[in-house]
Amino acid sequence: MRLDVHTHAFHHKIAHKVLEQLSGHYGISPVGDGTLADLMARVERAGLDGCVVHNAATTPDQVVPANAWALSIQRDEPRATAFGTLHPGYGPWEAQLDLLERGGVRGIKLHPDFQGFRLDDPRLNPMFEAMAGRFAVMVHVGDRLPPERNPSCPFKLMRVHADHPRLTLIAAHMGGYLHWKWALECLVGSRVYIDTSSSVPFMDPADLAAILRRHPRERVLFGSDYPLFDPGQEIAALQRAAGLTDAALEELLGNGAFLVRGGPARAGAGSP
Repeated sequence: MRLDVHTHAFHHKIAHKVLEQLSGHYGISPVGDGTLADLMARVERAGLDGCVVHNAATTPDQVVPANAWALSIQRDEPRATAFGTLHPGYGPWEAQLDLLERGGVRGIKLHPDFQGFRLDDPRLNPMFEAMAGRFAVMVHVGDRLPPERNPSCPFKLMRVHADHPRLTLIAAHMGGYLHWKWALECLVGSRVYIDTSSSVPFMDPADLAAILRRHPRERVLFGSDYPLFDPGQEIAALQRAAGLTDAALEELLGNGAFLVRGGPARAGAGSP
């Protein structure tokens, strides 16, 4: 199964506002309108079998509507697998995990930089324990600030991995957007998954080559970060930049199949 593991789609009433925020933060002009219909059309044109759709609650009171949106995607779009979200400021988070699990959602997205907490916030620890063996967790990692000042970073992600070894973790953006030298220092070569989203256009080619050479190849997942980038264009850019053979590219595109509906959230990042 050829899969894009890192996409976003928003309700048509708010999509334009979200795109403005993304463009303002990253300085990137989105490629689409951010709706689920546009995403799925691009997934089909890219020759992919499906995608994983993420959203993150930027405030505690957004947890419930964000998860309702994820459940609607999971229910209504058979080619999409939705991830829910949590926030450490939201009290009854256990009930949200149960609700998501009953609805077939098997993943959680956390974006500390946008959600306003640090990845080493101790309030997250019981959540991580509760998700281990039940949910895969996609974590945004990295940004312009150095690790000690940034809400997320490869070092914090690896501490989560060390403290919760049964938890399936995916470090987005090749282990850390703009944090690749630190990802190479502490994360690359581990048994944490990484995805390729929002990375290739910004990376030193030597860092890209080193990460792909040193990280377990079955733990590198393809992600486009739609609506910032188009899935088909990102597949071509990745193959070109990394010098991947067609066979190697097909293997990479299939590595995320365990995330799709009906597939288990692996028992932990250390699982085979």
